[in-house]
Amino acid sequence: MTPNQAALPERRRVDGVLLLDKPSGISSNAALQRVKRLYRAEKAGHTGTLDPLATGLLPICFGEATKFAHLLLDADKTYRATLRLGVTTTTGDAEGEVVDERPAAASQSDVERVLRRFVGRIAQVPPRHSALKRDGRSYYHYARAGVEIERRPRDVEVRAIELLAWRPLEVEISVRCGKGTYIRALAEDIGEALGCGAHLSALTRTAAGEFDLSAAATLDTLEAGDEARRDAALLPLDAPVRRLERMDLDRGDAQRLSCGQALACARPDGIVRVYAGGSFAGVAEIRAAVLRARRMLAQSESAGVSPEDGSATRLNPKHFPG
Repeated sequence: MTPNQAALPERRRVDGVLLLDKPSGISSNAALQRVKRLYRAEKAGHTGTLDPLATGLLPICFGEATKFAHLLLDADKTYRATLRLGVTTTTGDAEGEVVDERPAAASQSDVERVLRRFVGRIAQVPPRHSALKRDGRSYYHYARAGVEIERRPRDVEVRAIELLAWRPLEVEISVRCGKGTYIRALAEDIGEALGCGAHLSALTRTAAGEFDLSAAATLDTLEAGDEARRDAALLPLDAPVRRLERMDLDRGDAQRLSCGQALACARPDGIVRVYAGGSFAGVAEIRAAVLRARRMLAQSESAGVSPEDGSATRLNPKHFPG
């Protein structure tokens, strides 16, 4: 073992979810790695990239919680975005070089009228500088090399847009949107609809699914505290699935479910979060009166997540062979 290896802190198992308030100026992966080192965590992953320019809510899943990170990746996100009117850039945000400048004479009523056109299911061309891939390479690799590639429009869902503030050259909006929506591209499209162009000058993610930025911890706070205080900031292992309907099983049925066996279930079709003996056990799907595992914890790993309350209905489905 080298001296450098000996100096590395010992890793430990950490299970849970941290709501991080990512600062501007670092990538989501850099923020993840700093948090992972602070917690000495064996395994961790974030649940939705924020550009270095952007700030705000970045949920980080540790350990067994990473099995359910996709539910946060797929959840609706809410952003507070500032658009600079009259200026377009190479990247669609303030980090790019200026491409064009045009007079911006849009009134507040003009902005409100245009914003309504972008609510609902819309076709959006992804930015040139994005992590989407073509032929195994990210779009931003082509953009940095000066290579133009075809970027096909994709359907995305914008649930709501609210005008927060209007100034002659600047517009601040709140956007709630579905998975895959690029706020940079939305800013550019709004600017074109106003006839003056625009780019994204500031962006903060304020919510992801049911989680809100107001509950997030900053890197400074985490670094200033000790390990016990950092651990106290973690949400439980089942935090990513709390919006799903709950089902309680006895430990025997939960063990069979985690081994791939099916259980009879008289509840409506859907995805449910499963608890065994009061502890979180995983996620399963009910279809045609049959319950099958989607993503389960090994039963030795599912202890320690207590019931939210005593109101859950306790079920004991009959075991289906196979």
